[in-house]
Amino acid sequence: MAAPISGRGARKLLQFLRLVGQLRRVPRTGWVYRNVQKPESVSDHMYRMAIMALVTKDEHLNKDRCVRLALVHDKAECIVGDIAPADNIPKEKKHRREEEAMKQLAQLLPEDLRKELYELWEEYETRSSAEAKFVKQLDQCEMILQASEYEDLENKPGRLQDFYSSTAGKLSHPEIAQLVSELEAERNANIAAASSEPHS
Repeated sequence: MAAPISGRGARKLLQFLRLVGQLRRVPRTGWVYRNVQKPESVSDHMYRMAIMALVTKDEHLNKDRCVRLALVHDKAECIVGDIAPADNIPKEKKHRREEEAMKQLAQLLPEDLRKELYELWEEYETRSSAEAKFVKQLDQCEMILQASEYEDLENKPGRLQDFYSSTAGKLSHPEIAQLVSELEAERNANIAAASSEPHS
């Protein structure tokens, strides 16, 4: 049985939960830059990624680890915000900022959890496992699924093409490739239908 948390431990845990809760108020920068109305939060993105990990059928992957990686991979953004490629911040600098944020977050947890949280984040960042590589592909797949939903909501098929282009050739896992193939078939049909409509 785990030892009960102390008063100080509970205060630090509350601080951790409040920080992580801020992810619900951090919009995903890519959508903000493209003037998407009511863009999703980082928290929204990680939640669907975790669900995607949960429903994978790949028996070679540790599904529990994939869910954990999905829930941790963007945690640093509750402190540093969502740094997008368009911000032109060098990768090393972005990594360093996020590393500091993860250390800050981890310090608020009991020692065993502190180590787990940081190591999960590091595993994702370095793609040092099959699970981390898979979750990176989930990250990109979730992004283009969201892009297609925004195109549908705005009734502007094809508007967010650059998000699709950025993932070209990167989504090789069979389950993800199948999802993407289905998504692109639907999207291409929408684009073709829109282009054949007479303009008023």
